[in-house]
Amino acid sequence: MSNLRYTKDHEYIRLEPDGAVVGITDFAQSQLGDVVFVELPVVGAVLAEGAEAAVVESVKAASGVNAPASGEVIGVNSALEEKPALVNEEPNGSGWFFKLKLSDPSELDALMDEEAYEAFVKTIA
Repeated sequence: MSNLRYTKDHEYIRLEPDGAVVGITDFAQSQLGDVVFVELPVVGAVLAEGAEAAVVESVKAASGVNAPASGEVIGVNSALEEKPALVNEEPNGSGWFFKLKLSDPSELDALMDEEAYEAFVKTIA
């Protein structure tokens, strides 16, 4: 299994040795336009799968970022507070939002892999 999974709401979750990194996909950031503000969750917050965890605001709209899986927030990307444009520049890299300690890794089984996500995006693009 790849260490990268996607939701239908265009969040990704990437498994790393020290936790699961969550962000929005390149498709999502391109739909939002220029990101001007990001509100991150609080470290220590316990999130349920599908619950709103963060907010991203762009010149076009504000949108919630949901937790792709349940867990405790163990880190946030504070660089986004100073430079929210990182979400546009590197959504899968330095533009990540928060890191989770998963409470039920089996929840990831219900998410799309990269191939399935790319096929999904083609149906809506």
